[in-house]
Amino acid sequence: MAQYLVLIYESENDYANAAPEVYGEVIAAHNRFSERWGDAILGGNALQGSDTATTIRGDVVTDGPFIESKEMLGGYYLVEAADLDQALEIGRSCPAGFGGVEVRPVMVFG
Repeated sequence: MAQYLVLIYESENDYANAAPEVYGEVIAAHNRFSERWGDAILGGNALQGSDTATTIRGDVVTDGPFIESKEMLGGYYLVEAADLDQALEIGRSCPAGFGGVEVRPVMVFG
């Protein structure tokens, strides 16, 4: 089985401007996603807001995300799938109401 990262990119502004109950709906959607894919999910987490990011380029360390973008990396799942088609099926069902997801194969060493 191959491993893939399902990277969740969403608009932080949309979350900031959403009604309070939206956050609960998002958590419920991720709980349903986790229940559906159970054993295929090897790990995952949400990330703190991009305003907490620190970028390192060579010897220069600066506050903020690496790139400027309307949508920021907000979380990820590490999943195990038989092939890219199954990984894409998992990715399509991943909640990302304020953006989208990127599915990327993981290079496993050792």
